[in-house]
Amino acid sequence: MSDEVLVKVRDLKMHFQVGRGLSLSKARVRAVDGVSFDIYRGETLGLVGESGCGKSTLGRTILGLYRASGGSVSFGDVDVLSRRGRAMKELRRKMQLIFQDPSASLNSRRTVGQILLEPFIIHGIGTKAERAAAVAELVERVGLSSWHLSRYPHEMSGGQKQRVGIARALALRPGFIVCDEAVSALDVSIQAQIINLLEDLQSDYGLTYLFISHNLSVVHHVSDRVGVMYLGKIVELGSHEDIYRRAFHPYSKALLAAVPVADPERRPEGRMLLAGDVPSPIAPPGGCRFHTRCPSAMEACARIEPELRDLGGGHLVACHLSDEKGKGGATQS
Repeated sequence: MSDEVLVKVRDLKMHFQVGRGLSLSKARVRAVDGVSFDIYRGETLGLVGESGCGKSTLGRTILGLYRASGGSVSFGDVDVLSRRGRAMKELRRKMQLIFQDPSASLNSRRTVGQILLEPFIIHGIGTKAERAAAVAELVERVGLSSWHLSRYPHEMSGGQKQRVGIARALALRPGFIVCDEAVSALDVSIQAQIINLLEDLQSDYGLTYLFISHNLSVVHHVSDRVGVMYLGKIVELGSHEDIYRRAFHPYSKALLAAVPVADPERRPEGRMLLAGDVPSPIAPPGGCRFHTRCPSAMEACARIEPELRDLGGGHLVACHLSDEKGKGGATQS
C-alpha cells in the first residue's frame, strides 16, 4: 500500500425516491447519507455493516452506476460523478465490479468464452486473435481450464462462476475493483480459495480493492483498513488492528461480539448485544443514528450528530464518547 490516494470520496449521498410513476412521494430512502473517506493505491479497504446499511449502494455509487444525490468521487485526478457517455466508458476500463451473485451476474445464454470476449469487443481492444489469446490467459490466471470457455454458466459450480466474474472484472486491467460481497454466496472452503485468488491478483497486478462484506472474519483477513457503516454513515474507520483489537464505537463492538466462535465457553463476558431493529432509512433518527440501540447513549446523542474524530494514527470514530474520552471523562472498554 502506498501513500497515494487513488479514490477520494467526499460527503457522498445516494437517496432514492419512494414510489413509482405517478405514485412518487416526497419521502426518500437515504441509503448513503454523507460519507467521506480515502482509498490508497494498492490497499484493500474493507467495508462492514448489517444488511441494508448502504454498503453495496455506496460501492456502486462510487463507480458511477448510480447518479449520486450529492457529494463527489475522484479517481486519481478525475471527477467520476461528472463523467457521461464516452468519457465514462473510458473510465470504466479503470474501475470494475465483482458482483455478489455469480449466477445472476453472468448471461446464461452465453458461453464463458463469449462472456469474457465482451469487454474487449465493447471497448474495441485488440484483433480477433489478440482477444482470443487474452481470454485464454484470463481463464488460466483465475484457475480455470481452456475447456471451460465452451461451457455455459449453469454447467459450472458457484466457485467456478465467481472465477469467471473475477476474470471479466480483470479483463480490461483496471486499477480499482469493488468486491461487492464477492464470497458471501460461496461455501466456506471455496471462499478461502477465492480470497487467496484475489490476494494473488492484487499482488501481481497492483490492484486496489473496496471489499464489501457482512462477514467480519473475512474482512479481517483481507483488509488493510476497515470502515464500519451504519444506516448510511461511516461510524468508525481505521486499520484492521484498530477495528478488531481497539474498536471504540459501540456499534463496532456489537458487530465483533456477534462473530461466531468455535468454543462458546471462551467467548468473553460482558460482550455487547444489540437490541431492537435498524431504524428506517426513510426517516433516520436525529443526532447519532445509532443512539436508539446504543447501551451507552447519552442525552447529547439524540440531539447532536457526531463527526468523525481522529483518535490517533488515522483511527476515526463518530461517537460522542470519543469527545468524553478526549476530555478524560470516559474510558474505552
